[in-house]
Amino acid sequence: MASKFGLAGGLPERRVRPIWDAIDSRQFKNALKLLTSLLSKYPKSPYALALKALIHERMGKPDEALAVCLDAKELLYKDDSSLMDDLTLSTLQIVFQRLDHLELATGCYAHACGRFPNNLELMMGLFNCYVREYSFVKQQQTAIKMYKLAGEERFLLWAVCSIQLQVLCDKSGEKLLLLAEGLLKKHIASHSMHEPEALMVYISLLEQQSKYNDALEVLSGNLGSLLVIEIDKLRIQGRLLARSRDYSAAVDVYKKILELSPDDWECFLQYLGCLFEDDSMWKFFDDTDQIHPTKNIECKFSHLTEEMFDSRISTASELVQKLQRDTENSNLRGPHLAAIEIEKRKFLYGKKNDSELLKSLLQYFLKFGHLACYASDVEAFLQVLPPHKKAEFVGMLVENSDSVSASATIVLGHTTTILKVQELTGNIFELPLGEIEASAVKLAKLYCQNLPLSKDLDPQESMFGEELLSLISNMLVQLFWRTRDFGYLAEAIMVLELGLAIRGHVWQYKILLLHIYSYIGALPLAFERYKALDVKNILTETVSHHILRQVLESPMWVDLSNLLQDYLKFMDDHLKESADLTFLAYRHRNYSKVIEFVLFKQRLQHSNQYQAARVEASLLQLKQNAASIEEEERVLENLKSGAQLVELSNEMGSRTLRFNEDMQTRPWWTPCPEKNYLLGSFEDFSYCPKENVNKDREENVRRAIQRKSLVPRMIYLSIQCSATALKESVETNGSGADLKTCGELKSLLEEYTKMLGSSFSDAVDMITEISQGARTFESLGSDMVDWLNFAVFWNAWSVSSQEHWHVLNLLFERVFLDRIKSMGSSDLSSCYSDVHVLVQIISEPLAWHCLVIQACTRSSLPSGKKKKKGQHSDHLPSSPMSQAIKDSIHSLCSTVQEVYNWLLKQMNNPEDAQVERFLSTLKRNEEAGGPGQVLGVLESFITSSEESEVGSRIFEALKTWSKADSARKTVMAQQKLLGEFLQIFESKTKLLEKLKQQMTHV
Repeated sequence: MASKFGLAGGLPERRVRPIWDAIDSRQFKNALKLLTSLLSKYPKSPYALALKALIHERMGKPDEALAVCLDAKELLYKDDSSLMDDLTLSTLQIVFQRLDHLELATGCYAHACGRFPNNLELMMGLFNCYVREYSFVKQQQTAIKMYKLAGEERFLLWAVCSIQLQVLCDKSGEKLLLLAEGLLKKHIASHSMHEPEALMVYISLLEQQSKYNDALEVLSGNLGSLLVIEIDKLRIQGRLLARSRDYSAAVDVYKKILELSPDDWECFLQYLGCLFEDDSMWKFFDDTDQIHPTKNIECKFSHLTEEMFDSRISTASELVQKLQRDTENSNLRGPHLAAIEIEKRKFLYGKKNDSELLKSLLQYFLKFGHLACYASDVEAFLQVLPPHKKAEFVGMLVENSDSVSASATIVLGHTTTILKVQELTGNIFELPLGEIEASAVKLAKLYCQNLPLSKDLDPQESMFGEELLSLISNMLVQLFWRTRDFGYLAEAIMVLELGLAIRGHVWQYKILLLHIYSYIGALPLAFERYKALDVKNILTETVSHHILRQVLESPMWVDLSNLLQDYLKFMDDHLKESADLTFLAYRHRNYSKVIEFVLFKQRLQHSNQYQAARVEASLLQLKQNAASIEEEERVLENLKSGAQLVELSNEMGSRTLRFNEDMQTRPWWTPCPEKNYLLGSFEDFSYCPKENVNKDREENVRRAIQRKSLVPRMIYLSIQCSATALKESVETNGSGADLKTCGELKSLLEEYTKMLGSSFSDAVDMITEISQGARTFESLGSDMVDWLNFAVFWNAWSVSSQEHWHVLNLLFERVFLDRIKSMGSSDLSSCYSDVHVLVQIISEPLAWHCLVIQACTRSSLPSGKKKKKGQHSDHLPSSPMSQAIKDSIHSLCSTVQEVYNWLLKQMNNPEDAQVERFLSTLKRNEEAGGPGQVLGVLESFITSSEESEVGSRIFEALKTWSKADSARKTVMAQQKLLGEFLQIFESKTKLLEKLKQQMTHV
């Protein structure tokens, strides 16, 4: 049955090897030619057919590949043992997997194992199939069969891991863990254990059952000798003792670890937790999120008397002092952070030692304040202080930094750290405008003074003081926000673009520019800066949030399509291929990685961004084809009439969404994609750490995805309802199918309004009152586009009502005119937020409304020679509904024309005039202050700099950079965005004119 010597899948290896070589070198035509020759001699060889299927799949012929695979499968199922071997089956598995028919590969292996139940090679192949299907129960069953057959430890551990995955992922009963424990005990009694990973699996299994004392016995017994690194063994021992609440023993163990590794910060926190008998610390360590690490650790003291607390804090202080003495000549930060943590615990207990806490923070600054990590190190400590103490601490830093005489790099580091601390504490938002501006100018001078320090550095290396430009731009953005003087934003752009000209690898500059460009409507340039980040692989999940929302709300549909395709391709490929890593971990006996890979795959699968992107990709297709109802119906057909997305919406209600975005890289003014402080006023702002801003996102994001998931189905149903509406307006009864369609649409509308936080009747009242002017659009909040979508589908559900048509016409008229008025009174930057809203209205609710009109118009006009014109069209001129449609088209034409005229006016502004206007905002008045002060410092330095002073590379960058070029690029990007919007508008205008002409014949 197995391949014999010199044979591959029952075929001569010398005939098969050239085919594989051709496949590996992507010479598929040559491979197919060689295979055709082979098949002429071995026409009934399943392996040859499997190779043929593989070649067809690689050539992009999935249907032919599947047909050939099925032929090979039929041959394998015949009663001929010589045709069945692992090489043939594994080749078929590759093809079936790539064709999304993994169940067929599993069936082949299951059949083979049924025929040859004692073949270990085939059973491993079947186990691999179950790993790919994430069928943990069948994995377990197959692994136990292999263990019984071979008696190898690894197969037993495969079964145990499968059981653990059932408990972790499938929420199966924990009785399974008892089964796994029993199997391991039996194996240990007869064979012992031979691998450290096996011991780790055993201990984790006992921990899952809270059998900490049993785990400690195992660790301290003969099996504990498998762990050869002493400190690793001590960490496990300390954790088990703490979990079993043997705190005094755990304290001794953690003390040993700290003496061996004084810089182990996590160990010190566990030491304190055990010292204070505080079990809440394990919540922090159990829920540690590598993407969103929690800064604050909960501390429980209520069970301790003051005397007990004082005694134990004194013990901790003695240990920390000893660690500091032992590491006096090193640069380890852990022992010094530990001293601050002790003062923090005292403060939280109510010792009123805020002065000592500030003093310890200051001491840490004097020792490590020049390091870039200082601000992030002390962030958690600063958060417990009241605002006035935070301000006092900043003052202490400024005072002490001035008194320290040190090298230029130390001074540079201290200055950068102080500003970062000011941002962290929110203190910088309370400073007077003049002080912020003076600080920005001072930083610009400091940057110029220290630029020569970097003249000999490689372009890939971080420059001295490069963080200063980021801090300067943050200050300038704040100055813009508080004064609404666009010149500050323009100046921030110039500062960052100069920084990129000097060193193009600074990702912080790119992200800041990306968000500033997005805000001022230069989105094409923002997208360029995003692409320059070179986002690949898992970074598409953690970093794409910087640009995704802006592009979704823009007319840049081609770029959006590419962005969504790249993201979805990575996610789908990873979810499809992640099982390869899992099986590899099994094969290499790295069982902790097995659990890690499966949990990571689940995390990605439940990503909020992944669910949203799937929905948005479908909506984009609908938006791109909305000008033609026939094209739209083809798209809807591919989307199963939107039914699959409705299922997704229903599933979302019970699904836990995962947020994998790295929000720490976002600028202060937009802590999450849904929030931008610059769109509001400074007076309404209150500083809030990023960690708190993101807490309430899950429910809002879930509802938004659920709402959007219903839209394709509602479009489909609206078209169906509207298509029969004119007939029903002149005929007596609609069909049962029509009633069913309208009933489903009503049900979805009720669900849609529920997700908007309203009932159906209240939602109808809301849009009616807005159309009459009794309410403003501001009462809809940030969900205005969703409310307009509701209005469109509500009208389609009751399309024969003239009153509803009138309400919808007034809604569109008011929203467009309000936005035009708002854009006319806005400053140079703020009007682009209105443009983004208009883009969404034009491309979604207005587009869907035009589809409803197209459906009505199509059903009212004769189609084909067999249909008599007088069949029901003769009645339409007198139909009230026909008149309502005409009125709606006329209203939309005149309203859209207003926006079109505004757009043309913006597009017709000469480019040179716009560049001049942009640059005019930077003209500075040294006496009165204002924008341009920082840029003036930088320009003066550029003019006076010498090549020998800054080095040839930096000198060349300084001399070639031009603020006029930066201004022109920004203006051109703004014009390009408006140009894309204009194209969408023109297509809608042409469609409305076409519909207008069609209705004149009705």
